[in-house]
Amino acid sequence: MKNNDDIWELRLYVAGKTPKSVTALKNLRQYCEEHLKDKYVIEVVDLLVHPQLAEGDQILAIPTLVKKVPEPIRKIIGDLSNEEKVLVGLNIRPAKKIE
Repeated sequence: MKNNDDIWELRLYVAGKTPKSVTALKNLRQYCEEHLKDKYVIEVVDLLVHPQLAEGDQILAIPTLVKKVPEPIRKIIGDLSNEEKVLVGLNIRPAKKIE
C-alpha cells in the first residue's frame, strides 16, 4: 500500500527544446521508470515561457533538475547522462535488477 509520502516530486528546468534539454528529460524519465516506478511526478518548467520561475529555485544553468520531495532538496545540472551520478545526487537507491 502506497501513501503520498512515497511520491518523488522532481522539477526539470529547461529553455526550449534544446538537445541538452530533450536529452535530460529522456534520461530522467528512463531513470524514474527504472528506479521509482509509479512513485514520481516530473514537472518540466520551460524558462523561455516562464522565466520568473527560475528565481524561486535559484536556477543558474539549464537544464537543471530539482528534487523537491522527499527532502532534502537537491539540484543536478546538465543533461543527466551519467545515471550513477544522478541516482547518487538524488539519493535514489538503484532498483534491484531481476535476473
